Amino acid sequence: MNKVKRYLFILILVIIGMLSGIDANAQCPMCKMSAESNLRNGGTTGKGLNTGILYMLALPYTLIGTFGYIWWRNNRRKEEDEVEVLP
Repeated sequence: MNKVKRYLFILILVIIGMLSGIDANAQCPMCKMSAESNLRNGGTTGKGLNTGILYMLALPYTLIGTFGYIWWRNNRRKEEDEVEVLP
């Protein structure tokens, strides 16, 4: 029962976090204006800027996913060991 309450609490926190998002600009106004004017003039700097932003965004998700997988694997092993010990 305690596990269910913990998962429900985490789910509620995630939902509140998703619903309470605020709008934010990804770039400072000068960088945005420079990238837009470069794209209008046929340049490719803006595309490189967007690729760089996506590249930097991928690292935190990769780290969180890796740690989550390791935690899940270790937790599953612990539960399997507990089941084997019990008659």
